[in-house]
Amino acid sequence: MLKVQDTELDGVKLISPPTNFEDFRGEYVEIYNEEIYKSAGISYSFFQDDISVSSRNVLRGIHGDNKTAKLVSCLHGKFYLVVVNNIPNSLQYRRWTSFTLSEKNRLQVLIPPGFGNGHVVLSEAAMFHYKQTTSYDRASQFTLMWNDPGLGIWWPIKDPILSRRDEGLD
Repeated sequence: MLKVQDTELDGVKLISPPTNFEDFRGEYVEIYNEEIYKSAGISYSFFQDDISVSSRNVLRGIHGDNKTAKLVSCLHGKFYLVVVNNIPNSLQYRRWTSFTLSEKNRLQVLIPPGFGNGHVVLSEAAMFHYKQTTSYDRASQFTLMWNDPGLGIWWPIKDPILSRRDEGLD
């Protein structure tokens, strides 16, 4: 049964997938079923699926845009996910929350438009999966600095591996 929990940020949901079965042969997980999700109040129409594979201590983000909703999960490994409200007229503007997603807990996070997300890999490697409601459009994206003192985000590592974009150089 699908479990959907509200979080401290309006619109951001923590989700346990509808089916997670394990026995001596292995594991079966249903990670998305449009009918079940819609009946639980998640009415986004997902358009594209993407996967990012990274190694330990790689930090990606914080990126987002004002038109795309995402459903994030961890297919392999473990990562720490941060979600930041970047909607200027929101009472929760620049507030953030965090989650640990892994291949073991199978949790998902629903991220509405206007929110940024970033993650750092805690295991040897991790596979970050996200469904999104629009095509990727770099020109419409915003980037928030992972170490912005005004955000005050706690990260579980001190010296992450970053892209030029996430270092603020691109």
